[in-house]
Amino acid sequence: MNYYLGADPEIFVGDATSVRSIIDKVGGTKDHPMPLPIGEGFCVQEDNVALEFNIPASGTRAEFIKNICMATDFLEQAMIDRYGLRFVKQSAVSFPKEELNDPRALVFGCDPDYNVWTGKANARPLSTDSSLRSCGGHVHIGIANMDVVNTIKACDLFLGVPSVLMDNGELRKQLYGKAGAYRKKPYGAEYRTLSNFWVFDPKLIGWVHDNVGRALDAVSNKFDFDQEQENIVNAINNNDKQLAQMLVNKYELQIV
Repeated sequence: MNYYLGADPEIFVGDATSVRSIIDKVGGTKDHPMPLPIGEGFCVQEDNVALEFNIPASGTRAEFIKNICMATDFLEQAMIDRYGLRFVKQSAVSFPKEELNDPRALVFGCDPDYNVWTGKANARPLSTDSSLRSCGGHVHIGIANMDVVNTIKACDLFLGVPSVLMDNGELRKQLYGKAGAYRKKPYGAEYRTLSNFWVFDPKLIGWVHDNVGRALDAVSNKFDFDQEQENIVNAINNNDKQLAQMLVNKYELQIV
């Protein structure tokens, strides 16, 4: 099955003592991402206090891994190292107050996304901790004649459920990362449940590619995802590891 994957992960940066805001350090905005000099389709932008990067659509597993690694290597070594910063591999962090003084640190510009299980728009996230920020690892899926609803449900089973056992970043779910989060796109769909935990390791990047393929195969084979809706949603939303493990065992889901 031929499909293309893209991604627009967000990453925090910090020094030896704390997380730091990315504002005024890499450039680019939501409306005007800054192209990176590593190839067409690679861009970076400042998104609140995190950096966000884009890769071109990748038609193979090897290309997807290569594109993510090229972007992260360039950003860390050529762009943020000059400030004495490094990647902070956490998907949710409470920032020091002094890092949030810039008005741009208070702007949350995302358009609404939707819940595939309810068919409704997701509410804007609220947290009792006004300094909490989070990073997603959204996956963009392009395939002809996509069944968007069942593809996102399949991604919850093949990606979202195993991630409960693979991703330690449970704090992010106070803001984002609930089951079935997606946006429809002209080329297919954006699956928005995963955090950025997978972008730092080629094995995990490959895992994403492989399991999008397994999800698409399940849709093609007319799997009835609704029969497992309650278990899938509860496993993801509640970080229920016991329930996630039951689904992993039942459907032989892949854990890396």
